[in-house]
Amino acid sequence: MNLLERIDHWAAVAPTATAHISGDRKLTFGQLGAHANALAGQLQERCGKDRVPVAVLGHREPEMLIAFIGVVKSGRPYIPIDTDLPHERINHILAIAKPTLVLTPHETAKLSALGKSAPPDRLRPDDPFYIIFTSGSSGTPKGIVVTLSCLEHFIRWMLREQKFIEADEIFLNQAPFSFDLSVMDLYCSLVTGGTLLSISRDLVASPKLLYRALADSNITTWVSTPSFAEMCLVERTFNRALLQRVRRFLFCGEILLPDTARLLLDRFPGAEVWNMYGPTETTLATTSVRIDRDILEKYSALPVGRPMPGTEVFLTDEKRKILPLGSRGEIVIKGPNVSPAYLARPDLTAARFFEEGSQRAYRTGDWGRFRDGSLFFEGRIDNQIKLNGYRIELGDLEANLRALPMVRDAAVLPVVKNGKVQWLAGFVVPSTDFEARDPGLTTTLRERLRERLPAYMMPRKFVIKDAFPITANGKVDRRKLAESL
Repeated sequence: MNLLERIDHWAAVAPTATAHISGDRKLTFGQLGAHANALAGQLQERCGKDRVPVAVLGHREPEMLIAFIGVVKSGRPYIPIDTDLPHERINHILAIAKPTLVLTPHETAKLSALGKSAPPDRLRPDDPFYIIFTSGSSGTPKGIVVTLSCLEHFIRWMLREQKFIEADEIFLNQAPFSFDLSVMDLYCSLVTGGTLLSISRDLVASPKLLYRALADSNITTWVSTPSFAEMCLVERTFNRALLQRVRRFLFCGEILLPDTARLLLDRFPGAEVWNMYGPTETTLATTSVRIDRDILEKYSALPVGRPMPGTEVFLTDEKRKILPLGSRGEIVIKGPNVSPAYLARPDLTAARFFEEGSQRAYRTGDWGRFRDGSLFFEGRIDNQIKLNGYRIELGDLEANLRALPMVRDAAVLPVVKNGKVQWLAGFVVPSTDFEARDPGLTTTLRERLRERLPAYMMPRKFVIKDAFPITANGKVDRRKLAESL
C-alpha cells in the first residue's frame, strides 16, 4: 500500500479510532477519510485538472488534516501556512506560490460537508505532495517542493527503524504544520493508525496548562525540537511519572546537547532518545542515531548518525570534490528523498541541486565530518542558523530590518552557548531622520519588525550604533560587533 492507501485503510478498519486531538476537539479516522474525500471531489469540480498548489491556512485545527489529505487526493500539492505568521509574510508566500485556492478551517469544513466524494486523482511518485516555505537570504521566503516518492521514502525508513506499534501510538505534535518537523509526527501517526496530539500555542505559553495536558496525554512518541524538551526539563516533575507510556524521544531541527540527552535518559528510564539530521530539502531527516550512555561517554558533541537506506551522504570541498573520511567538508545528500527543486526559483535550484549518477543531490551548506562511521554536524558555511528548531537566514532578517524607514543599516548575530544558538542580537544604524539615542527607537523597531516577521525570527536584543566597525576588506566587522554585546 502507498501512503494514502495506508491512511484509507485505517478509515475503513478503525473508523472510530481517534486520528487527531487538538484542545477539546477530536477527529476520527472515519471522519478524516469521509471529509477528505468530499473535499477532494469539491476541489476537482471547482479547480478542474490543473495541478496548481492549494494553500492551507490555520493553526493545528483538525480541518488542516482534512485539507492536507483532501488537497492531495484532488491531485494537487498543499502549502501549510500557520496563522501565527505575520500578514506580510503570508502575503509573500502567497505571491510566490500563486495558489489556486486558500483553504481556512472554516472553508475546509464548508467544502468537505458538500456533496459526495469523487474518485481520487491519483498522484504519480514524482508529483509534488507538499511545499514548505523556509527563510530565504534575500528577505523573501523560499518554497521547497517535496514529492510523493520523497515522503514515502522517508516514511518507510521511519517505520522500519522505529517499529511503531500499529493502532497503539500517540504522537506529540509540537511543531506547527508549516514547519517540516511536523511531517514526522503527522504522517507516521496517520499511516500506523495512531493518534496525533497537537500542542497549541496557548499551551506552550502557559507551562501549568502544558504539563497538565502532557500528564493527560498518554504520549508514546515524543517528536520535538531539542529546545522544547529543554524547556520542559526545567520542570522537575517532567519525568516518567508524568509521561508513563513514552517509548521514544525523536529530535530533529537543531543541535541536541549531551546534557539534554543525559537528563532524558535519567528521567525516563526505558525510553529511547534519537538524534536526527536533515534539511527540509531532503524531506526532513536523512540520518539518525540512538543516543545511549556509551555514546554520551564517548563524544563531547553528539553524532547525528548514519544515512537512511538508499540515501548517500558524503562531504565535498569548495570544488565539489569528495573528501576522504575524517576530513571536514560540506555535507551533500544524494538519494530518493531529495527535493526536485525550489518553487519558481530556477536560480536557487541550480545553485543547490544537481544530478549525481541517476539520482538528485543537494548541497546542504552545512559543515560535517565522519567519525567512527557516523556523521557529525559542525555548523553552517553561510549565514544560516537554527534557533529553536527554525531555520533562519540572517540575511533574511537583515533585509527586513533595512526595509524599515528608521534603519539605514543592520546586522544580526547569533548568540551561541555550548555550541548552540540561544538568541539573536540585532545591530542597527538609524537613518538620518532618527536619533540613535532615542529611547523609543528600540520599541518602534520591535513593533515594525513584528509586522513583517514571525516571532521566532525576532532578535531578543537591539543594539543601536552610530556606525558599524569595518574590516580591512570593507565588510562589516561582525567579530567586533559581537564583542560589544
